[in-house]
Amino acid sequence: MIVLLFRLLIFIALALLVYTIVQYFRNPDRKLQLAKAANTFYMVDDPGNSKKNIQFVYKSCLFEGEKYIDATEESFEVVDIHVFAHDTDELEGITRDDLYFIEKELLIRYPHAAITWKYPINKLILTTID
Repeated sequence: MIVLLFRLLIFIALALLVYTIVQYFRNPDRKLQLAKAANTFYMVDDPGNSKKNIQFVYKSCLFEGEKYIDATEESFEVVDIHVFAHDTDELEGITRDDLYFIEKELLIRYPHAAITWKYPINKLILTTID
């Protein structure tokens, strides 16, 4: 009887270990950090949850977008996204074309949204091109 209980505990411990490993590899924060290290674009978003912010990495810079929902002509949609950078020092090397790429990716997912950039990114967009 004790041997069977011991085997059951070992089986439960192995199942918990496998579950923990799977959860580690599926963690979106880990994927964001990998994309940041690889200098690629990666977005974490839950389109069904308007209260959860969008997080994305582009050119090793971590951005976050706050979604705001409002009524459109047919339904309630995300109509405004306020984007800011977590660390402004990471913005070095980001160009206006990069910001247009980010806006395009956001508009693919949220076509009714108006994207608002917060300081200091909005200074780059407001300056005139010579």
